[in-house]
Amino acid sequence: MSALKNNKKIAFSFLKQCNLKDRNKLRNFLENRTQKEGLGIKELQIIFCSDKYLLNINKLYLNHTFLTDIITFSYSDKKGFISGDLFISIDRVKENARLFNSTLTKEIHRVIFHGVLHLIGYNDKTDKEKKEIRREEDFWLSKYGL
Repeated sequence: MSALKNNKKIAFSFLKQCNLKDRNKLRNFLENRTQKEGLGIKELQIIFCSDKYLLNINKLYLNHTFLTDIITFSYSDKKGFISGDLFISIDRVKENARLFNSTLTKEIHRVIFHGVLHLIGYNDKTDKEKKEIRREEDFWLSKYGL
């Protein structure tokens, strides 16, 4: 994991620029939501990148040859804490916002929440799990005010 700047538990890196406003509000929200799940955040790196960058990660680490909006790597080694990297393709998020008739802001936050939910323990392999994680994403979005 990359060293977090300013000793913050949650850091943002921009390999591709995106318009992410009010990062402190997002940090506080993520800490509060994970606490409500009975967990703390040890370290969380949110990296915004391009389709090409994320496709290379997908091929290298997961042997997948398709585009995706997020890849989550968990480094949690302590019970009660989450730690990980969220690699997010801004290209995919923009395309998803267009496809689902949503705003870019809402889709960026949905994908971030999706990644954190994976770190908490939610999965999306089965239809039932997909419905459950989507319901949680929607709940978090409403609590966040989106």
